[in-house]
Amino acid sequence: MGMASALETLCGQSYGAKQHHMLGIHLQRAMFVLVIVCIPVSIIWANTGQILMALGQDKDISIEAGLYAKWLIPALFAYGPLQCNIRFLQTQNTVIPMLVTSSVTTLFHLLVCWLLVFKSGLGNKGAALSNSISYWVNLMMLTVYIMLSPSCKNSWNGFSKEAFCDLLSFIKLAIPSAAMVCLEFWLFEFIVLLSGLLPNPKLETSVLSIIYNTSALIFMIPYGLGAAISTRVSNELGAGRPMVARMAVRVVLVLAVFVGLLVGLILILVQNIWGYAYSNEVEVVRYVSIMIPILATSNFVDGIQCVLASTARGSGWQKIGAFVNLGAYYVVGIPSAVLLAFVAHLGGKLRLEIAVVWFKLGTHRYSNKLLQLILFVQGLWMGIACGLTVQMSLLLIITLCTDWEKAARNARERVHKASTAVDLAA
Repeated sequence: MGMASALETLCGQSYGAKQHHMLGIHLQRAMFVLVIVCIPVSIIWANTGQILMALGQDKDISIEAGLYAKWLIPALFAYGPLQCNIRFLQTQNTVIPMLVTSSVTTLFHLLVCWLLVFKSGLGNKGAALSNSISYWVNLMMLTVYIMLSPSCKNSWNGFSKEAFCDLLSFIKLAIPSAAMVCLEFWLFEFIVLLSGLLPNPKLETSVLSIIYNTSALIFMIPYGLGAAISTRVSNELGAGRPMVARMAVRVVLVLAVFVGLLVGLILILVQNIWGYAYSNEVEVVRYVSIMIPILATSNFVDGIQCVLASTARGSGWQKIGAFVNLGAYYVVGIPSAVLLAFVAHLGGKLRLEIAVVWFKLGTHRYSNKLLQLILFVQGLWMGIACGLTVQMSLLLIITLCTDWEKAARNARERVHKASTAVDLAA
């Protein structure tokens, strides 16, 4: 996903500069590189269970996760090209076909998931396999559309040897793009790993997985805004209209704030019942309800940073974004999570009494042990919130201080360089 996001810059700016034939070249380069990258990643996935146990995770959880990862490997080789096709169409403002294919895939996935999980006896392995099948179905539908649709006739001219002439130019942008995305996403995964080291790992990982899944679900809303602004910025910079790009960023930031407040309000209203969507365990549902206010706050900040990060990708600032994420998450976020969960929230009667007052909970409903576990997970997620706040602040400062005229010149130079390399190869 991270490496494919380099196409937001390359395809978007080429489209804005009306170098339509370059989009197909960039697409082929990206798919070739990503399929190669999938090979070492699949080897890691095949050994996930052993890796988790080596990191001190619960044995039962590690074994189950390892089996799930192995059965998910076929999805990997569909997901890479799928992300490339999505960026290829997205940067041309071709959205409706992606909406239709995603909707069809979702309906298909519901049936396949039900069959493989409940009827085949595969259980969690069936869930992983159903994901794989659905990704391949979605990929095939988009591929057929790109090859046959009149809307892609200028940007897709068939497979070409020129796509392999300058792979290094894609890799140079894809690596910082991957670093920018992965450094952010891996923070959340690292927090889940930390929860596996807590006193009750099965409860902690269950609740954190629900919170993480909820966060990812909500994140798709600002992610859509981010996709729109990335496309708009890259198109306008490639077309040499920097002031239009700047105005678009301002508009989407206002939308992100409004959407964040609205979604946060909805989360608060459903906090006492949301856990039942994932579990029928009363303890888990109560635990989730306590975490919702922190989740709503962190996702409000996350939505704004998503728009700012997408602006960076559309502008070609991936290297800057990677350094911002490295500092925000791994200098501030993870150390804060560790301190808050393992040091500041390490129990003690006073802290428990503060927690009771803070959340207005009665001790007749929650044992001291459960309250202490709640403090652990709150500490982990508050660490994430700290990292998100720092990241948003740094990206906002960078965006406000941007020389948009210079950004447009850089975009045109990048497009000209890529087109010249292809012409020379031909």
